[in-house]
Amino acid sequence: MTMKKTLLLLSVFGVLSLTPVVLAQDEVSGQETAQTEVVTEEAVASAPVASAPVESNVIEENGEKYKVNESIHAQIKTKFIEGDPIFMAPVLLTLILGLALAIERIVYLNMATTNTKKLLSEVEEALKKGGVDSAKEVCRNTAGPVASIFYQGLDRSSEGIDVVEKSVVAYGGVQMGLLEKNLSWISLFIALAPMLGFLGTVIGMIGAFDAIEAAGDISANIVAGGIKVALLTTVAGLVVAIILQIFYNAIMAKIDEMVNTMEDASISLVDLVVKYAKK
Repeated sequence: MTMKKTLLLLSVFGVLSLTPVVLAQDEVSGQETAQTEVVTEEAVASAPVASAPVESNVIEENGEKYKVNESIHAQIKTKFIEGDPIFMAPVLLTLILGLALAIERIVYLNMATTNTKKLLSEVEEALKKGGVDSAKEVCRNTAGPVASIFYQGLDRSSEGIDVVEKSVVAYGGVQMGLLEKNLSWISLFIALAPMLGFLGTVIGMIGAFDAIEAAGDISANIVAGGIKVALLTTVAGLVVAIILQIFYNAIMAKIDEMVNTMEDASISLVDLVVKYAKK
């Protein structure tokens, strides 16, 4: 339930963060449409030479123009609008969901990490003083997959060493599956983000060729808009895939480390059980 609530909150936050951007674009589009309807052919004919467009990030002081550097957040928002929210929003959604799953895995793995040397010493001490039941109590009070594997092995210690080894191996596979939970979804978002970006690329190029066909002429001004949308969506998809790939590889490295620790600890547990059985 906690995982579902976390994903839901992150998704809602992402949608809310997109809403002002989309509304702002709609407002700008509405204003441009209204201005286009008001201007008539006579006004255009009688109007003086059009002045150069005023750049929002350029200020004039003492007759000289200075270009103000926009913040990274403002630049990202501008590129998001220029790339068309229809294509950029799904890419952003894959980033939000992928990061939510990655963060959940990182938190889970950190909480599941156990000091195996300390646990082994405590289990060995408990076996000497209180027997198997005391050792099982130590494992029960310790969090993490290693302690769970120890508990399963100790619980079947009376059935022989072969049974202990089989139970440790079997339950180790179960714990490994829990460690790798939701990784398939992260890999899906890694593959999906560039695909969505390429989809925007193809649609943007189609729009550019439609504009060329309608105008009957090849002009940079005609095709620039469609090509810009195509490039921005591609860049966004690749950036999202790179970010999620870094998290995915870090999580896999942590899982491999924990699995190696589990295997070493399992061998040490079997040795402890054999040693205790001889006594």
